[in-house]
Amino acid sequence: MELVGPILEVIKCFGGPTCRYLDNHRKLEENMSDLRRRVDGLNIRKKDIELRKDAELRSGKVAKKEVERWFEDVERINIEMQTIEQKLCDVSYFSRGRLGKLVCRKIKGVKEVHQQGKFLDGVAVDAPPTRGVILQTTDLEGEINVKEQIWEYLMGDEVAMIGVCGMGGIGKTTIMKHINNQLLKEAPFDKVIWVTVSKELNVVKLQEDIASACDMKHLLPKNELERATKLMDILKTKRYVLILDDVWKQFSLLQMGIPEPRHDGSKLVITSRSIDVCLSMGCKVLKVQPLSKEESLNLFLNHVGHGVLEDPALKEIVKLVVDQCSGLPLAIVTIAGSMKGVDDVREWRNALYELCERVKSVRGLDTEIFKCLMFSYDRLGDSKIQNCFLYCSLYPEDYTIERSMLIEKWIDEGLVDECGCRQAMQDRGHSILNKLEKNCLLEKGVHSRGVKMHDVLRDMALSLKKANPRFMVKAGMKLKELPCEHEWTADLEKVSLMHNSISEIPPGISPKCESLSTLLVQGNHKMERISEPFFKHMPGLKVLDLSYTDIRYLPNSISYLENLEALVLRSCLKLRHVPSLAKLRSLRKLDLYYTAIEEVPHGMEMLTNLTYLALDSENVKELPMGILPKLSNLQYLETTSYVRGEEMAKLRKLEIFSGLFTEPQEFRKYIKSVAGPRPTNYSLLVGSYGIFEFFQHRESYLVWQFEQLEIHKIVYFFKCSLRGDQDPVVLPIDLEALHLEECHELLSLSYSFLFHDQANDLKHCYIWQCKGIQCLLDLSYSSCNLLQSIETLHLRRLQTLRRLVRVGVPAVSTSQAPTLPAIFSSLKVFYLESCSSMKKLFSIELVQGLQNLEELEVVCCEKMEEIITSEDEEEEEGEEGNHIGERMVPETTTFILPKLKKLRLLYLPELKSICSSGVTIHVDFLDYKIDHCQKLKPFPCCFCISGEKVFV
Repeated sequence: MELVGPILEVIKCFGGPTCRYLDNHRKLEENMSDLRRRVDGLNIRKKDIELRKDAELRSGKVAKKEVERWFEDVERINIEMQTIEQKLCDVSYFSRGRLGKLVCRKIKGVKEVHQQGKFLDGVAVDAPPTRGVILQTTDLEGEINVKEQIWEYLMGDEVAMIGVCGMGGIGKTTIMKHINNQLLKEAPFDKVIWVTVSKELNVVKLQEDIASACDMKHLLPKNELERATKLMDILKTKRYVLILDDVWKQFSLLQMGIPEPRHDGSKLVITSRSIDVCLSMGCKVLKVQPLSKEESLNLFLNHVGHGVLEDPALKEIVKLVVDQCSGLPLAIVTIAGSMKGVDDVREWRNALYELCERVKSVRGLDTEIFKCLMFSYDRLGDSKIQNCFLYCSLYPEDYTIERSMLIEKWIDEGLVDECGCRQAMQDRGHSILNKLEKNCLLEKGVHSRGVKMHDVLRDMALSLKKANPRFMVKAGMKLKELPCEHEWTADLEKVSLMHNSISEIPPGISPKCESLSTLLVQGNHKMERISEPFFKHMPGLKVLDLSYTDIRYLPNSISYLENLEALVLRSCLKLRHVPSLAKLRSLRKLDLYYTAIEEVPHGMEMLTNLTYLALDSENVKELPMGILPKLSNLQYLETTSYVRGEEMAKLRKLEIFSGLFTEPQEFRKYIKSVAGPRPTNYSLLVGSYGIFEFFQHRESYLVWQFEQLEIHKIVYFFKCSLRGDQDPVVLPIDLEALHLEECHELLSLSYSFLFHDQANDLKHCYIWQCKGIQCLLDLSYSSCNLLQSIETLHLRRLQTLRRLVRVGVPAVSTSQAPTLPAIFSSLKVFYLESCSSMKKLFSIELVQGLQNLEELEVVCCEKMEEIITSEDEEEEEGEEGNHIGERMVPETTTFILPKLKKLRLLYLPELKSICSSGVTIHVDFLDYKIDHCQKLKPFPCCFCISGEKVFV
């Protein structure tokens, strides 16, 4: 010790470089851990950005070059990381300083790449020019002649403007979708532009849609006159076909900025319900005629099923029902949907009677189609289901609505029967959606998780809600200002202003809408301010959705909406303050997820009827003590604030829970104290995450992967004390994923975790960077059946792990303990990385149970000598008295691994063989890669693949 001081003085004399060298030498492991953590964080960000990129690509954009280059940088870092890991395995004492210097330099590089990956202005840009967009459509039935005539005009020189006319639901749009797709495949036009105009003609939106289709939206000026001139200049440079679908009134092409096609080869097609509109705009008119009786019957049978004609008693009635549809394809399809599966002749007779007797009519809609659509609407029979259908008209025209979001809205509105539990309400919601789709009142959206409303059905729904109480729907109309106060009439029931560009609700507007129950303003991203008196005269308001806006503060007048049941503020990223909620005793839903609120809203403990609470703010690190027990009706809780186990256990009705516990003892308190059934869906984090670190980590590859698989039963332990001398943590029996990271006092899963006696649902287990773990399971300690249902097992950077299973003299009855082959009987994917103390992976007994194994990957395990061993590992390591009998292994042993498809053995410098001599493994197919295994024998293992021996 006396020499330390002089030595340090000598070192100081050599200056900074020597000190840095020694520091790199001494802190190599510490810096390596830091590098791994940063690379993990970089890959987490990469996954986030990949998700963002996928979302933006689905909207027709393309990834930025800088983003693609950033992905390449991340991939380069991952490759370099593998090289560094290999160097760490082989580093000599005198090379540690040099390697430490490389690690420090790489940490700096990873920091820079991580910083470059923010991409605040998005990860994609508008796609390069394309000729047009292929549209989804259905088969034509009987409209072939009109389609051929339209095509002849488009290909010829005589007609430049075509008007396709016919009543709503007769098939105009379907015909033109087929034309659009055929033009893209066959015709020599620069552009095929499809724009839906709709009833409410919005000049700005129409101009922007046309410019967007030409990839020139960014060139449009704000001034209306200049915008029309610019749009005309853009279109004059192209030979195009412009299809304007669903035009309701005549407008000036010149004022819109659309050059009148003449001799330049461009064409204009409009579809309209009015011949006068087409004639007034100078179009050559083609009228779509109703289907013939034969065509109508064919279309009807294609949807209702040809089996209805097998009953002679039904045959004539079916034909009469089809006749009532007047040859209108939409009516035929809709009524066929209503009658599908009906085989009772009396019900068919009743349907025919209702169709014949119906005399209802509504101004603005064709009586023929209306009576048919109303027939299907009335056949729903249940007023709540009918209201669910009408609710869909609050969304913009041609808008694809996410199924889950729509059901959530129905629940908010009370349109789904309160069945006591949330799962039952969601099931009921899906049942209603399926019925509406089956009856052809809704159709599938652009993706399988969405639905949309045909514009004619939306017109019918809005027409039904023109009378008291009525809807005001101005959704997706590019509004920049709130509707004038005179439009806010006293008979309003629901108002939808969603997905516009409204920037504020100004002080001068305070509508007197005492009957208003629903106000939907979500998606107005530019909205920053709501004036104080706006809600003053809306005492009946029950649902208020301001999500995805830029509001910073809510007006105090919200505090007096005593009938409010749902307050939705999700993703209001700038929202800092919510006024007192003490008087909102009727509130059932409060959504404050992804907000910037600085404290839990005052009076939240008074919301005893709350069933749904989502709270996520970087500033709210912990829920105040005593609040949760008062919210005893909660069914859904999603929060990034820390919660207490005993308080959580008092939420007897909780079904969905995503939250944080600070330590295992809090989680233990929750599991022990909870009475009755636990949540059916949960994602729990247990550990010492600070809230900022949690934000950075929660979109990890693990969680992202689980979300893709729709797994929501996760427990995540991070930096926890999980010692063997403590009572084991009792895990929920329906847990599907267990992740442990940096739990350094963990010695074995057997010591730290316990399931109930019955079978469990655990399918995914990830254990990363737990420095103390020595074996995965210790059968001498307990009869742990923890891994019998495991399908995915990832073990990474477990430096002290020596074996998977320790077989010793059992502390419990051997009849209760699982046999060795049964332990991994469900395992499909096994991944082992950087476990530097493991020499042998599977014993022959364990291999017998790997009948479901599909993928095996072992990487960077510096002492790994053999993958499948017949040796008694316990004896080899000198642990006397712990093994059970002598293991007699035949000279030749054959195993069948019927599902093994993928084998990866990488960077295993001590690997001498894959299997013990005399062992043969039968597989059906094997994709294998063996690399950087210098000591592996030339023919280390014989795999028998489909009857042929293949050496790897």
